[in-house]
Amino acid sequence: MPDATEQGSPREFLQTPSQTVGPFFGYALPYAGGAQVAPPWHPQAIRLHGTVFDGAGEPIPDAIIEIWHADADGAVHTERGSLERDGHSVTGFGRASVDRGGHYDFSTIKPGATRTDAAPYALVTVFARGLTHHLFTRAYFGDETVRNQGDPFLAGVDPARRQTMIAAPDAPRSYRFDIRLQGDGETVFLDFDAESHA
Repeated sequence: MPDATEQGSPREFLQTPSQTVGPFFGYALPYAGGAQVAPPWHPQAIRLHGTVFDGAGEPIPDAIIEIWHADADGAVHTERGSLERDGHSVTGFGRASVDRGGHYDFSTIKPGATRTDAAPYALVTVFARGLTHHLFTRAYFGDETVRNQGDPFLAGVDPARRQTMIAAPDAPRSYRFDIRLQGDGETVFLDFDAESHA
């Protein structure tokens, strides 16, 4: 944003250069219960899990995954307590570290669609070594075929790559969402422009 210097001439402030987001974040970001967006005993609880892979197809052992999503009715959560779990509330936010095999695991609920013309999804954020910025994608649900086909956002994604944004049912009330940072089957990542959302 332009600003005036002491002499009155305009000056433009530049963004601070980025640094990689890992692996130091692994010591500060995880917190107790972070992966339990909903307790496993919750009547609507589902499992959302997967593995984070690098460009060579190898698991990344020190990534952190965050999810954000609406409640079961498609409304934005207003409950407090995302960072201090009470063992009962569903807050719509979770953070999980991967294990040495690159696998993450959330206990949550399946969100509802936020609009009548959209499919339900969870926003997924990826922190990993070597990234200068964290990455964003969406995890849609593979058992929502009709809604997914009518979703305007998914309709704008290259048909050959849409499957990288689908969490596949792999057991009752369980969905697998693998994340590939590069290479064959690279996950579709989203570009959020701060200026366009100001």
